[in-house]
Formats: sequence, structure tokens, C-alpha cells
Amino acid sequence: MSSKEIDEISGTETTGHEWDGIKELNTPLPRWWLWTFYACIIWALGYTVFYPAWPIVDGATKGLLGYSSRSDLDVSVDAAAQAQSGMVARIAATDINDIIADLEIVRFARAGGASLFKVNCTQCHGSGAQGSVGYPNLNDDEWIWGGTPEEIYATISHGARFESDDDTHINEMPVFSDGILSPDEIKAVAGYVASLSGMQSDLPVTEEGQTLFEDNCTACHGGAGVGVAELGGPALNNAIWLYGNTTDDIIAQITKPKHGVMPAWQGKLGDAAVKELAVYVHGLGGGQ
Repeated sequence: MSSKEIDEISGTETTGHEWDGIKELNTPLPRWWLWTFYACIIWALGYTVFYPAWPIVDGATKGLLGYSSRSDLDVSVDAAAQAQSGMVARIAATDINDIIADLEIVRFARAGGASLFKVNCTQCHGSGAQGSVGYPNLNDDEWIWGGTPEEIYATISHGARFESDDDTHINEMPVFSDGILSPDEIKAVAGYVASLSGMQSDLPVTEEGQTLFEDNCTACHGGAGVGVAELGGPALNNAIWLYGNTTDDIIAQITKPKHGVMPAWQGKLGDAAVKELAVYVHGLGGGQ
């Protein structure tokens, strides 16, 4: 008892530890806290015995109860798939225009398409399908390859410039700086293209620019830049720009054009899922 040191201020026994003149008080934890702590340890040990817990070479211990959250999930997914199978089969067997005309099927298709879009399409087109530089906005009525249900279905099915699909959309804008047009001619064309959409530009609008456009660009972009969906030629007579909305962006695209790639989803998702996606995208508001 004589070896115990009592702190004069608090009246509490010290541990005998001292740092720079500061002594540590030996204040025990409350009993209720200790018993709660011990109970948690016992509960945790019991949990590892009854449920999967301890890692082993080829997985983990199964637990005495044999419970598996993955098995529960598999059962739930299988039940949901079974419940949806009838409607999915109807979608697969129905023409996409008939799906849109059928209120019962179209509701199911749009709901399924919205879920598929979030998983597979938002990475490029955005969570709201608003797109970004290089990735088209799917909410407006501007469609590079056409905006009818059949055309959207074909684009999702086979993609664009996707080498693994023989039916993919494909086109290629020439590199006009590679001996086709001089730098001054490219600027002249860019000035004319800017004028088609009413863009404010420092580049002059000249007859030379118009002639060069008609000789080199109308085959894909149409007269006056109205676009040619059959060839994947975007319209140039509006304020919607895929690769930027400045004259520098136009010059860059003419000089060394960018070509986007979209995967073909038919082989990965299946026909019914592609139809659901097409119905959903068409219903965003910009479908023709």
C-alpha cells in the first residue's frame, strides 16, 4: 500500500508513469463499458462461427448456418428474371415501332432501357444523356445517324466504327491538311462553315470558302450544311457542335478530324435489351 502514489489534486492513484513532469492517472474504465466490450468480442467470435468469415485458400469458411448473401442475391435475381421473362419475350418478338405504340410494353421497355442506360451508356453520354465534347447529346433532335426508332435501334445494335461488327456505321472525314487544302483554304472553309450556323467569327465569309465547301464537303454534310444522316454527316447549320463551338475547333476538325467510336451492343446485351435501350433513348425527347 505504501508504494501507491495518490495524485494530490484529483485524489486518484497514479500508474507510476511520468513524462516531462506529467503523471498518468490510473482511472479504470466504467464496468458497464467493459462488460459491453467483452460481450461484443463474444458476439464477434460467435458470428465468425455461424456465418462465412475466415478466409481460406479456396474461399472462406461456410459457417454453421450455411448462409450466403450471394446465394440470396442469385435467388432474388432469378425470381425477378422469371417474373420479367414473359414481357422480355414479347419485346424480343415485337417490331420496335409496335413496341412504342403499345402502352403496356412501352412502359416496361422504357423502365428497362433506363436501367440499361445507367449501366452501359452514362460513361460516354452522361447520366442525363446530355453528352459532352465528342459524345453526342441524346436529348435534342440532332442525330448523326438518324433519330427514328429503327435508326436508333440500328446504331445501338451495331455501333459506329466498331471493327468487330460488319454492319457497324462507318465513315471517315478526310485529313484535309494532307495535301487536299492549304492552310489558307482551310481557314476560308472554316469561315464559311461558321457562317452557316450564324456563329460569330473573325474569319471572313468568302466565295472561295463557299466554293471549297461545295467541292469538298457537301457530299457528306449536304448543301448548305444540312447534314446527311444516311452517311453519318452531321448538320453544320445549327449551334450543335460535337467537337467544339469555336472557329479554332472547326479549323482543328478540318485539319485533323476526330472520329468517335461506339461499341456494338447487340452481341453483348441481346436483341430485347437493345430494343429497350432504343425505346428509352427515343423517348428522351429528341427522337424523330
